[in-house]
Amino acid sequence: METRKVLSALSYFSILFAAFIFPLIVFLASEDPDTKVHAKKAFLSHLIPLIPLPLLALSIYFDGTGASGGIPVYTIGCVILMVVISIGVTIWNIVRGIKALR
Repeated sequence: METRKVLSALSYFSILFAAFIFPLIVFLASEDPDTKVHAKKAFLSHLIPLIPLPLLALSIYFDGTGASGGIPVYTIGCVILMVVISIGVTIWNIVRGIKALR
């Protein structure tokens, strides 16, 4: 199998073992333009689950412990949003990695 296909696929699969580091290294070290494109897409897709992180931090800061002493509803909503986005991005990266191997 071609090295560029394997590196492209591993860039996507790295969400399971080295989410940010591997695609960044492949992007910086590779000279093949096709591999660079896949590594860049994989790196950016690995950043997507972090988008709600500021919203989570703000909800924790402003809600405090909540009026009832429990976990605030907004915080739970942000955590659920992050989990759903993370699962979706993981599935998307696995699919893209399989397609890159073909």
